[in-house]
Amino acid sequence: MDLIVATREGLYCPPGGFHIDPWRPVERAVITHAHSDHARVGHGAYLAARAGEAVLRARLGDVSLQTLGYGEPVTVNGVRISLHPAGHVLGSAQVRVEYRGEVWVASGDYKLEPDPTCASFEPVRCHTFITESTFGLPIYRWQENSILFGEINEWWRRNAEQGRPSVLYCYAFGKAQRILASVDASVGPIIVHGSVASLNDAYRRAGVALPAALRISEVADKSLLRRALVLAPPSAQGSPWLRRFADHSDGYASGWMRVRGNRRRRGVDRGFVLSDHADWPGLQQAIAATGAERVFVTHGSVHAMVRWLRERGLLAESFSTEYGDEEDGGGDELQPAAGEA
Repeated sequence: MDLIVATREGLYCPPGGFHIDPWRPVERAVITHAHSDHARVGHGAYLAARAGEAVLRARLGDVSLQTLGYGEPVTVNGVRISLHPAGHVLGSAQVRVEYRGEVWVASGDYKLEPDPTCASFEPVRCHTFITESTFGLPIYRWQENSILFGEINEWWRRNAEQGRPSVLYCYAFGKAQRILASVDASVGPIIVHGSVASLNDAYRRAGVALPAALRISEVADKSLLRRALVLAPPSAQGSPWLRRFADHSDGYASGWMRVRGNRRRRGVDRGFVLSDHADWPGLQQAIAATGAERVFVTHGSVHAMVRWLRERGLLAESFSTEYGDEEDGGGDELQPAAGEA
C-alpha cells in the first residue's frame, strides 16, 4: 500500500487519515509551510513546525494548530510523523511518514542555499521521496549568496549616490526577509511595503533578527527616501503607493530572472536571480541524499524531472497537484491594514 496518494482534496496518507498541504477542506492537515498554495483556511485541525507558528497564525487566523519541533515525532493512527527543515522559508518542513517499516518524505518546497532567516535543509533518508521541481531544468543554477547580495548592494549604493530610491520587487513572505537580513544596511534606510512589514513582525516574534525597516508612514524626513532601498511585492508595481518614490530605479528578485527576456517583460531596470527554491543541481543533490528508490514529482518542470530520474534508474512518477509559484507573487501577499501600505 502506498503511504501517500493523490486525491481531489490533496495528498493523503490512508493509514494515518490525514492530508499534507491539502487544497480543499479536510479534517486533519499537515502543513509544510505558510505559502497560501500549501496552507489554506478551512481545515479542521493543523499540524506544522513550531518555527513557523507566528507566520501561520498571521496568515490563517485563529485555527486549531498543533506544532512540533524539528525532529519531534507524533503518532497518528499508528503512523509516525516528524517534521524536518526544508530551508525554503521560516518554518518550512519536510514531512517524514513512517508506517510498518516503510518511510516516505513529502518535501513541500525547499532550497539548499544558506538563508539567515530559516533553518537549513536537512536530507532525510527514505524509501520514497516527494519533490517539487519548480526550477527543474539545467539552465537554473544560482549564484553564491556573497556574489548575489554584493550585486544588490552595489546597485543600491550607486542609486543612493545619485539620489534615487532603489525599489526591489520581491515576494513578501520569505524572500523579502531573506533580502533584508542579507543586504548591507549601512548603505541607507530600508523602506518596506505594508505586506512585507506585517511578515517582518511575525519573523521577529519568531526570534529572527532583522535590521530596522520602516513603513512609508513612519518616515518623517522624506529626503531619506532618495537613498532608500524599498522592498515591495510585485503587485505594487504601477500602484499609487509606488508614486511616492519619484525617479526611482527598480529591480526584480526571482529565480525566473535567470531566463533572458524576463527582466524586459517585467519592465524593470535590473533583474536579480534570487529564489527560495532549489536550483537544478540542488534538486539533484537533495534527491540523491535521501537514498530513495522511488520519487514522485509534484509541480514545476515535472515531465523533465521524471524523465531525468528514470534515465538514472529510479522509479519516478508524478502527482497532479494545485501547488503554484509564489516566485511571481501570485496574489499571495499578506494584505496590510488600512493606511499601513
